[in-house]
Amino acid sequence: MATGGSTLGLETTFVLNVEGALAGVPGQGKIQAGYLRGFKSAVRRLGGDPRAVLERHAIDPMAFDDPDHHLDCTTAVELVEYCSRHLQDSLFGLHLAEQQDPDAFGCATTLARSAPTLREGLQGFVAYMPVSASPECEMELVAGRDVAELRWRTHLSDGEQVNYQGLLLMMKTLQMLGGPDFRPRYASLTFGIGRADSQPLQDRVGCRVHGRAEANAVAFPVDMLDAPIPTANRLLYTLLGSYLSELQAASRADFVGQVEAYVRSALASGHCAVDGCADHLGTSARTLQKRLTRMGVKFSDLVQNERIRLAKQALLRSDQTLNDIAFRLGYSEQTSFGRAFKRSTGMTPQAFRSAEHRRMLAGKDA
Repeated sequence: MATGGSTLGLETTFVLNVEGALAGVPGQGKIQAGYLRGFKSAVRRLGGDPRAVLERHAIDPMAFDDPDHHLDCTTAVELVEYCSRHLQDSLFGLHLAEQQDPDAFGCATTLARSAPTLREGLQGFVAYMPVSASPECEMELVAGRDVAELRWRTHLSDGEQVNYQGLLLMMKTLQMLGGPDFRPRYASLTFGIGRADSQPLQDRVGCRVHGRAEANAVAFPVDMLDAPIPTANRLLYTLLGSYLSELQAASRADFVGQVEAYVRSALASGHCAVDGCADHLGTSARTLQKRLTRMGVKFSDLVQNERIRLAKQALLRSDQTLNDIAFRLGYSEQTSFGRAFKRSTGMTPQAFRSAEHRRMLAGKDA
């Protein structure tokens, strides 16, 4: 249980229960199957057998129909890329998005739709996409003097088809929020666009699309950010925003706990590295580091904290030398261990051991 306070600039107080909902939040390396809704229809329209395609990628066709089912991100990307090749459709991702609507992004879309302005709607959409769809989705709203850009990327793959899909879904989302007056200035993708695909792509998204750009993005006039959203609902925006804020906080705490659990286990085995942790959690080292940074945590700090905790336990055992302890905790030499321990505790390992032994003897005498 938690009480909601200020969220997205709004004030409300009520009781929230996120424990049950936390199980529905996709973990690292996962994505909601709802993000691929319409997949079966898109495959059938091109003469393919969606069941055979899903089974080929070890995806349960029955579970796939549950929008809250979690898929492995890499598998989901490979699925869409495979269909492009297998069905000989160089714009399969775009055609998949034609079968979808913005609700494929989950409850982040509902929050955005209920926001007072486009700016607030997109800020909430960007903030809660990792909770709503996948923690591997990173989005950013960048406002310049004349143009604003809604940017996106995933860290597990640079697949072309999922970005074609993302482009049209982002455009549909912006058109939904901006209403009939929304006009994109341009769009961009980070990879090269085939000559034969360029015009059909631009015709479908309604603007010029630049390839080999620095970011995947949809651009629009910056003054549109202050335009009201036609479907604004203050009550829904307040309630859902507070709930997603609590859910996000719980998800972050759970994530840090998973990293800490890995560090404890890995230090005990003598092999503790950020790459190993990323593999263990089903993500990339870069994504893991960036997600921890957004939480104000560093992987190296978590490792150091655990090392010091284990060192304190070991120092209470007189049969372990400082060299033994330093080696077991992964330090290259005793002096490195001593400096790190003193930085953390203000005492040398030997001084800590002596002080603790004196304290224990004093306790026995008392």
